[in-house]
Amino acid sequence: LPQVARLSQAALETLAIIAYRQSVTRAEVEAVRGVRADRALQSLQKRGLIQEVGKKSAPGRPVMYGTTGEFLKLFGLTSLQDLPPAVEEEANG
Repeated sequence: LPQVARLSQAALETLAIIAYRQSVTRAEVEAVRGVRADRALQSLQKRGLIQEVGKKSAPGRPVMYGTTGEFLKLFGLTSLQDLPPAVEEEANG
């Protein structure tokens, strides 16, 4: 999968968070990763792997992101149910 190899570690981590938790906002992605996610989100949107799926009914109405059909195709999935089970990381303190 040559296109996946061109994704940065940050983009892959961001994509994984969105895939497992969709629909999520940038702030929610950043809360999980602990770092800013705007560049990774832009990169994933440009590649057509994520898209805006709506606005959260919260102050500021932040954009919510989800994966696309292109994401499924790239990873050889027929649906999100085909994702391997998520491994929850231990929260450190």
